[in-house]
Amino acid sequence: MDLEKAEIPAIAPLIFQEKTLFKVPGQEIFFTLFPKKGGRAPQDMSKEQLQILGRLLARVHTIGEQRPSHHRLKINTLTFGRQNLDYLLKENFIPEHLKESFNTIFERIDKLVAPAFEKETYHRIHGDCHWGNIIWRDQEGPFFIDFDDMLCGPAIQDIWLIVPGEDEYALKDREIFLEAYQSMRPLSRQSLKLIEPLRTLRYIHFAAWIAKRSKDPAFINAFPHFYEANYWEELLQDLRLQYVKIQETFQNSFEDSFNSYLH
Repeated sequence: MDLEKAEIPAIAPLIFQEKTLFKVPGQEIFFTLFPKKGGRAPQDMSKEQLQILGRLLARVHTIGEQRPSHHRLKINTLTFGRQNLDYLLKENFIPEHLKESFNTIFERIDKLVAPAFEKETYHRIHGDCHWGNIIWRDQEGPFFIDFDDMLCGPAIQDIWLIVPGEDEYALKDREIFLEAYQSMRPLSRQSLKLIEPLRTLRYIHFAAWIAKRSKDPAFINAFPHFYEANYWEELLQDLRLQYVKIQETFQNSFEDSFNSYLH
């Protein structure tokens, strides 16, 4: 609603009797109603589209920092990492022979990156800002949708999800996006080192998200491999690969800072 008041293109919920959130009588089922708005998810974005979206997201974050949110998660290694992993371990989704390995690799990652999260500036962000939650409306441009996973976190969480790739082309697109973003709002380039830690937390959070819905037949059909050992072996391998990337990122960040100091 804050975004709509600021005339920023986000699909806001409908208001009834001064409320937007409702509950099914007698059940713990909450719901919100939205106006039907047509549009399409962006595919390969042009330079101009990246620039438009970069400036727009900067405006979203400017509104986001204007007041706190008292009911949303603060994304860090505890809320998106440790707590999710503990749930997966306790409920025995992770096979017994892999539990110790999951704990070990997470503890190594946590020790390395947790201090960096403590130094970041937190404010309201979209939180789940991938392309599927952006629609492009003809003649109107991009609109943000689906704020049900809204978080308090660093701006880079939204930025890396819009341009998530790691290859040369993705890095060029991210640079275009960042330049447009920074034309509207300051952003420390030091926050870029959180991209791989945030990607890692998303892996763990996504697994827990599926697990908490594992009794829903729709999720069983959509994620049949979730209940096989191969799924968890691949996830463990992904986390190990992420640890290597994070080590490289944080080591390079230290060396760059030290070299800047010397010069």
